[in-house]
Amino acid sequence: MSMYFHLRAVPPPALRNSANWFQRLFDDDWDTVRERIGRHREEVLDKRYLDHELLYSGIPPNHAPDGPPCQVVLGGRPVFHPDAAQPPFLLLTAAHTARVAAYLTSADFDDLWEHARERLLRPYGDPDTEPEVRGAFAATHRDLTAFYAQTARYGDAVVKWLIL
Repeated sequence: MSMYFHLRAVPPPALRNSANWFQRLFDDDWDTVRERIGRHREEVLDKRYLDHELLYSGIPPNHAPDGPPCQVVLGGRPVFHPDAAQPPFLLLTAAHTARVAAYLTSADFDDLWEHARERLLRPYGDPDTEPEVRGAFAATHRDLTAFYAQTARYGDAVVKWLIL
C-alpha cells in the first residue's frame, strides 16, 4: 500500500473549516486546486514521513515539555474526516505556518541530523548507506523549508492529510 503525506498551501480567504472542503482539496488535481484557490503549492512526503518528523521532534534543542515547538510534519489542529476510518486532516493557520517557516529557515540541518542520526539510520542497517540516507533527508529538509517559507511569504495556511 502506498501512503503519502500531502501538505497543501491555502490562502486564508479560500479556506473553509469543513472536512468535506478539505476532502475536495485533496481529491482535486493541481490545476483544479490552482483554479479554485488562486495558486497552488504542495509538498508530498512518502511513507517514511514519520522519519522526517523524528528529525524535527523530541531532540535537543527542539524538545519542549509539551512536545516539539515546531509542527513541520504532523502538527496542526485536527479536522476529523467524515469517514472515521480515514485519518484526520491537520490545519496550520497562517500564524503557525509562519512560525514553522521561521524555525526551518533558522534550523541547522547538520545539528538536526547529528541528534537524530542513529535513530534515522537504524532501519537501513548498513553504515555505508549513510551518505545516501543523509542526502535524502537533507533534500527533504530543503524542500520543506522552501515550501513553508514561500507559504509564509504569501500569508497562507497549510492543510495536511495522509493519503492511503
